[in-house]
Amino acid sequence: MLVDRQIKKVAIIGYNRIPFARQNTNYAEAGNADMMTTTLTGLINRYNLQGKLLGEVAGGAVIKHSWEINLMRECVLSTSLDPKTPACDIQQACDTGIEAAIYIANKIALGQIEVGIAGGVDSTSNVPLVLNESLRKILLSIRKSRTLSDKIKHILKIRPKHFIPLAPMNTEPSTGLSMGEHTEFTAKHYSISREEQDEYAFESHKKMAKAYENGFFDDMISPYLGLERDNNLRIDTNLDKLSKLKPAFDRKNGTLTAGNSSPLTDGASCILLANEEWAKKNNYPILAYITFAELAAIEYVENKHNLLLAPIYASTRMLEKAGLQLQDFDFYEIHEAFSAQVLATLKIWKSDELSKEFGFKKCLGSIDKMKLNVTGSSIPAGHPFAATGGRILATMAKLLNEKGSGKGFISVCAAGGHGVTVILEK
Repeated sequence: MLVDRQIKKVAIIGYNRIPFARQNTNYAEAGNADMMTTTLTGLINRYNLQGKLLGEVAGGAVIKHSWEINLMRECVLSTSLDPKTPACDIQQACDTGIEAAIYIANKIALGQIEVGIAGGVDSTSNVPLVLNESLRKILLSIRKSRTLSDKIKHILKIRPKHFIPLAPMNTEPSTGLSMGEHTEFTAKHYSISREEQDEYAFESHKKMAKAYENGFFDDMISPYLGLERDNNLRIDTNLDKLSKLKPAFDRKNGTLTAGNSSPLTDGASCILLANEEWAKKNNYPILAYITFAELAAIEYVENKHNLLLAPIYASTRMLEKAGLQLQDFDFYEIHEAFSAQVLATLKIWKSDELSKEFGFKKCLGSIDKMKLNVTGSSIPAGHPFAATGGRILATMAKLLNEKGSGKGFISVCAAGGHGVTVILEK
């Protein structure tokens, strides 16, 4: 039988996530598999997918234990999906959820599969503990020893200090700096003040609180371990409280705080993707279509302020391919790793001079901030690295579906100097 090679339109037809939880709170004892399986089960139950054979499930986690080999496949086997549904792991730091969606979308577009799930999960509470390097070498020597006396000789070298594990680090291997330390350089380079950052964070909390109050998230979240909503959301926060927080990364001269940065978070999310024919045949509404996507990387070792600015390249290239202007969108979702990173992106977009630093002749222009992150984003919701992409895609798809038409622009920055942008259309 010949395969139809016509490019298929890719639709988002469903979504689910669990509430996001601050590190070491409600999900402190939950692992990646627990959270992802619960999230997939919520999606399956909401859209009656029990027993269905899907084309593929793709996703992953940024922080994984050594035993979490093909995490997504193990999660699929723990659900009521047909166990013959294949699955794979993908990881690209904070872009993971988006990249998983692009992976599934491309397979659907090429006709390889009709339907699939993209997701992501991360626990910053349940992190792998790494052996002290000295202890690892001693254990290796014991294993290689051929005689009992040699083994005993190496065993006697072990001291209590050898059982102190290496502290988990959230730094860039190329620079030794954390994402927050890099973003301090960004804030200074682009003159983003503490007051601007706090005000941006405050507005994001207000928008998410209002969205919860209006029931926007009611059909998007499966309650889990005592949570029904993201527990980082601060309904009672204000600018005075935010202004009193101490700098988190540069104690003397820093402007980034726990209040204007996304927190370390645990959580999981997923979205259901399909071609039009499968969606219509199975009576699923089409919420929005994925029409364009672009991935980019940026040099950030020499220019430390660049780490989270790769979406500047991705957005420009994507808009050129789509034949669109930055102003042609009804909604914008920009991942809020930090207030300073969002504000720097907006500043570069509307400045010809700053855009020239990235090799562009002219800027993309400014956007209507009333259309930006209209239900709040990662600062109030939290940021479980691999799960953020699914949350943002679901939010945009629902916004467009409620409007009934339009275009949505998504931008997500990531560790390693990566950035991905996506266009959704209704």
